[in-house]
Amino acid sequence: MFEQFQNLPLHVLVIHLAVVVLPVSALTAIAFVALPKWRRLLRWPALVLGVGALACAFVAKKSGDAFVTALPQLLPLVRLHRSRGNLLLWFVLAFAVLVVAAILLLGRPTALGSATNGKPTVSRPLELLLIGAVVVMAVVVIYQTILTGDAGARAIWGNILPKK
Repeated sequence: MFEQFQNLPLHVLVIHLAVVVLPVSALTAIAFVALPKWRRLLRWPALVLGVGALACAFVAKKSGDAFVTALPQLLPLVRLHRSRGNLLLWFVLAFAVLVVAAILLLGRPTALGSATNGKPTVSRPLELLLIGAVVVMAVVVIYQTILTGDAGARAIWGNILPKK
């Protein structure tokens, strides 16, 4: 299932999606938690991108595993990339959970549609903790995405491209 898409290795296609979706998801989540006035507008994009990032990371990992299974001679070359990709999946899982929690706990209803009159639904310390956790995890996801992609590019292209 994760091996090919129209005779192309699925991993090669999915990683390009992941390289875009993961950082965009992280930046959207940071904007969601850091800009309370924009939360109503960013709620759905942050949720869709947060869960979408998890799906992208999962498919990238599974398709990478299938790629190495199909071409076992790649394993020594991509060992670091694979290790970083496995770690990235765990980071994205934690990130997605935090995004969902932030949307549920920080997405304050408007005064019109709520009995809370738009007041916070969580305590200020919990709100600050959740904001900090989302921001930190978003930065970790961006950084780990860069490290993982770099390791994959170096594994495949490092010995092919001419040295400067």
